[in-house]
Amino acid sequence: MSRFLEVLAAGALTLALAGGALAQSQGSTPAGGGFTAAPSAGAAATGKVVPDDIPPGQGAGVPGIQGQNIFDVKPEVKRDASSDPGYMQQNNGQRNAVQPGNNAPMWRGVQQGREGYSSLPRSQAPEAGVLIQEQVQYPGSRMTTAGQAWRETRNNWIIPYGGSLLLIVLVALGIFYFAKGPLGHSTVDSGPLRIERFTPFERAAHWLNAIAFVVLGLSGIVMAFGKFFLLPVMGLTLFGYFTYLLKNLHNFFGPLFAVSLAVIIVTFIRDNFPQKGDLRWLLRMGGLMSGNELPSHRFNAMEKVVFWLGTLLLGIIVVGSGLVMDKLIPSLAYDRQTMQVTNMIHASAAALMLVVLFVHIYVGTVGFKGAYTAMRHGYVNDAWAQEHHAYWYEDIKAGKVPVQRSKPLVVVDDTQGVRTV
Repeated sequence: MSRFLEVLAAGALTLALAGGALAQSQGSTPAGGGFTAAPSAGAAATGKVVPDDIPPGQGAGVPGIQGQNIFDVKPEVKRDASSDPGYMQQNNGQRNAVQPGNNAPMWRGVQQGREGYSSLPRSQAPEAGVLIQEQVQYPGSRMTTAGQAWRETRNNWIIPYGGSLLLIVLVALGIFYFAKGPLGHSTVDSGPLRIERFTPFERAAHWLNAIAFVVLGLSGIVMAFGKFFLLPVMGLTLFGYFTYLLKNLHNFFGPLFAVSLAVIIVTFIRDNFPQKGDLRWLLRMGGLMSGNELPSHRFNAMEKVVFWLGTLLLGIIVVGSGLVMDKLIPSLAYDRQTMQVTNMIHASAAALMLVVLFVHIYVGTVGFKGAYTAMRHGYVNDAWAQEHHAYWYEDIKAGKVPVQRSKPLVVVDDTQGVRTV
């Protein structure tokens, strides 16, 4: 019985809904099946009829959601802080008042090298309040922050051109050696070695300076160019330890090189002043290409150029800049820009000094017969002195230059006999 009542109620509800829908359809749809909106009171008063293509409920004065063309929608224009006069001149406090959290003025000042507050003493940290250096333009760099300008100069100019120059000089010396071989005819191995060319003190100063230079040169080359030819072979870890070791050796031998260089300059400067025949020797390259060496004094013109250019001028620049980078010069502000400029000067002068002394090392070892032995033992024979330094040999024969300049070393043997070494 209850089931029958439920079905009966459902049927009655369905009939009621269907009747309401039929009544609405007959009241709004004409016989032709088209749709016609009922004119509103406002339309009847003005004599206007709502267009037929407006959907139901969208006419003027009809309540409900109103339609609108999306292309007619205009964005709402709100006031922006950037429209304020002097917007770009605002300080950080003013900017935060109109745009909370906007720290653009502060960071703009940071990028321009503006100094902020730091509690560190200026004597220990002269630029602790400067996060980013101001913009500069170093040789070969664009106008940018000083740190980036230094990086561009080093990586785009000093490293590639300095390395290329070193390779060119080494290759040129190698080609010259294989084409000409050791120059000279006389050696110091034949005949009595009676002429003292270098005293024990001169040789000690020379070899001390030479050892320090070799250590500094090799370590500097590895630190500057090692990542190109050693890193792929050794790997990152081993190369890192190796470079760290060489860096410490570089710092240790730097002061030693400075002291020995000063001794070298004071010791040999007297015999390196220009003398008769030096210009002629330079203009004709000493007769090296012809095989007949031109006469010269104790040091020929090429050795004097090496002394004044490589040892004195470039040596002082390299040593001075190295001492600055080691912070050994008192009363100097050691800020970043000082270190950047000093590093560029040091690297450039060191590359040029290596080039000049590559020639000196070549001549003093395999380039000339007897040159290495003369520096090692200190003595040469008459034939070698006459062939390579004829003016100096003439001064020795004339008594202007002593044959033996140092005091001979005298020892007492087991028999209490005295002999000269």
